[in-house]
Amino acid sequence: MPSPFPGMNPWLEQAVVWHDFHQRFLTTISEVIADQVAPDYYVALEEHVYIQEPPQLVPRYLGRPDLAVVGGGKGETEAATAMVGAPVYTVIPEAMDVVRESYIEIRHADEEELVTVLELLSPSNKQSGLDRDAYLAKRRTFLMSGRINFIEIDLLRGGPRMPIEELTSCEYYALVKRATERTRAGVWPIRLRDKLPVIPVPLRHPDPDASLNLQDTLHTVHDRAGYRYRIYRGTPRPKLVADDATWCESIVQRYVNDEPSTL
Repeated sequence: MPSPFPGMNPWLEQAVVWHDFHQRFLTTISEVIADQVAPDYYVALEEHVYIQEPPQLVPRYLGRPDLAVVGGGKGETEAATAMVGAPVYTVIPEAMDVVRESYIEIRHADEEELVTVLELLSPSNKQSGLDRDAYLAKRRTFLMSGRINFIEIDLLRGGPRMPIEELTSCEYYALVKRATERTRAGVWPIRLRDKLPVIPVPLRHPDPDASLNLQDTLHTVHDRAGYRYRIYRGTPRPKLVADDATWCESIVQRYVNDEPSTL
C-alpha cells in the first residue's frame, strides 16, 4: 500500500529504515528516468565509499600476562626449562567503518559523457565531519560546472542544511542546477504536510528534460518494500514538534487500523 502521508513520511527517516529506503528510492528513480531517456542516454547507480576511522586509537587492557614454564619433560636438562616473561603490549586498532552511499549518474550513450548527477542526501552527508566535507567539495564542483547538471534531494529533517542562499523555512527540499545556468539553481522548499513535487531532470542541451514525480516514487517504494508492516513502531527521529507529532500519529493510527484516510 502507498504511504499514508500526503508528502514525505517521517517514519522513513528512522536510522533503522533509512539506508534501505535510500537504496530503493534511488533504484526506483533510476528506472523511472531510464524509461524516458533511452536509447540516447543511460542511467547508472554509482557509489561513494567513505572510510570512517575512529577519532583516536584508545589502548585497551587485554588482561595481565602470567609467567609460563616451558619444557619439563623427562630426560630434559634443567637448562631446557626456561621462564617466558611478560610480552610487550601493542594497541589493537578499532575497526574502521566503510559507508557506501549510492547516487545516480545519467550519461550520453554514444560518448559516455556524464550529463547529470542526482544525489539523495543521507545522514553521513549532513553530519559534521570528514564525510560532509568530502560531499561539500564534490557538490561545489558540480554546482560550478558548466557541463554537468546537478540534482540534490534532501528528505531528512535532521542535521544542518547544505549551503543554499535564501532557502525559505522548510523541512525538506529538492534542488536542480542546470549546467547552462552558471549562477542560479531551482529550489523546491517542501514542508512536512506538502506533497512532494514533480521536478525536471535536465539532460544535454537542447534535449528536453525528463520528469521525476517524487511523490509517486515514494508511494511505489513504500508499497514494494512492505513498509506498512514494519516501520510504524515508536516515534519518528528527530522528534516532531507538538502539532506535527499529533497530526502524524493520528494518520498512522488510522493507517495501521485500516481506517479510511481523510487526507
